[in-house]
Amino acid sequence: MTSHIDPKTLKAWLHDGGEIALLDVREHGQYGQAHLFYGIPLPFSRLEADAPRLVPRRSVRLVAYDDGASAVALRSAERLAALGYTGVHVLQGGAPAWEAAGYRLFAGVNLPSKTFGELAEEAYRTPRVSANELAGMLARKNEVVVLDGRPVSEFHKMSIPGATCCPNGELAYRVRRLVPDTGTPIVINCAGRTRSIIGAQTLINLGLPNPVYALENGTQGWFLNDHKLAHGGTQRYAPDSGNTDLRPAAKALAERFGVPTVTAQTVQQWAAQADRTLFLCDVRTPEEFAVRSLPGAQHTPGGQLLQAGDQYFGVRGARLVLFDSDGVRAPTVASWLRQMGHDASVLEGGLDGGLASGLSLAPAAAPTAPALKTIDAQSLSARLAQGGVAPIDVRGSMQFRAGHIPQARWSIRPRLAADTKGETRQIVLVADDAALAAWAAMSELDGHAPLLLEGGMPAWRAAGLPLQATPALPADADCIDYLFFVHDRHDGNKEAARRYLAWETGLVAQLDAQERAAFRLPSATSHA
Repeated sequence: MTSHIDPKTLKAWLHDGGEIALLDVREHGQYGQAHLFYGIPLPFSRLEADAPRLVPRRSVRLVAYDDGASAVALRSAERLAALGYTGVHVLQGGAPAWEAAGYRLFAGVNLPSKTFGELAEEAYRTPRVSANELAGMLARKNEVVVLDGRPVSEFHKMSIPGATCCPNGELAYRVRRLVPDTGTPIVINCAGRTRSIIGAQTLINLGLPNPVYALENGTQGWFLNDHKLAHGGTQRYAPDSGNTDLRPAAKALAERFGVPTVTAQTVQQWAAQADRTLFLCDVRTPEEFAVRSLPGAQHTPGGQLLQAGDQYFGVRGARLVLFDSDGVRAPTVASWLRQMGHDASVLEGGLDGGLASGLSLAPAAAPTAPALKTIDAQSLSARLAQGGVAPIDVRGSMQFRAGHIPQARWSIRPRLAADTKGETRQIVLVADDAALAAWAAMSELDGHAPLLLEGGMPAWRAAGLPLQATPALPADADCIDYLFFVHDRHDGNKEAARRYLAWETGLVAQLDAQERAAFRLPSATSHA
């Protein structure tokens, strides 16, 4: 039987110092409209795929919540229990009950990280330049280097003309090769504010002699001031640009913020503990991780671990052990995680610190999904012509809008049972991920034996079969997997960009005293 807790109890749990996994099991668009500050997004549609990675210890204290009316949290709790989680609770009344109890709900995503960025700017008084100031510097061909602190994929979509992509987690390791002259000004940018601030302050905290600035409001500020963005950019740090000159500075920075250095033996002991959660975090590049890593480690690129930690670890109060291969990146990133209030340590010796053998930490693998029988694209097309099948597309709503199989309907796991109620035809699921479709079918299509389109939409397209685009369907209100205000700001919508920046700068004022006290930033007066 599922246990329920009230908002007051949950609030106490969140601040009692113990580990807790607070899971918002609604879909991404619902989560992004209004959620608890420490809520980890784990949509019901991805529950079995992501829960073991985000919450690897099955006995951890866990609370799931939803909108209080849909019963998605109860259904998720049942599935989590089936996966072996023993400490599962449901927040009675969901997010609305939390708000009714006098606690704040927050819009947006990656809340703790973005709020921390605003607090960091306040504490450190991070120098910044406006879009117009930077545009003037570039127009005058002043000596200035613009480094974009986002991942390559985000940089490729839009960037400041002339910028070089160097994700924040790589800055300490590569900046001296990218900017060898110690007098050249450096401007760090992102799409909005957080990574601009954290990237710039990282270099300042490391004692870089160059003048360093954050670009105020990032690419959005650039766009709002009518400067043209570049698209499709490929200029990035060179693979051989790593440099350990800043290793002493990174070590000193870690010591300044109380980052412990732990041995392989200590980590092995932690991994064997049944009452604590351990995340082993490889903060290097995707290419390095693919070549070699440590058993049980997940790839957590350093910049994104700071920007979007809730995508990599879902247990508040867990141990985070970071490692690299250079002694620069892990301590630098850990210095920020400590200031964010996380129990972060650095593995002594990094990749070659002796942890590769004898580690009992198993990779957090998702359970094996039940197998669905498949149907190929040509056979499905023939049966559609006969009218004997009902194709249900469970891909993302925006993908469905862009192109889907004629006669197909869009659905998503929380609504799948209701959307197929009374359906007597053979259901055929269209999915990007066969495992997600199988989990959805198992829990939501009782009494049906659905088929799965073999190869998904790529196979349908490869067969030269017709597609239908429906830009307005599903309706915006039904696209519970999509958060419009986060995405529209990058699609030429200036009002959306303004709203987003206002949301970001307004986060700190929404914190309560306990939420603010959880961060461990130095006081602003110490940087006067």
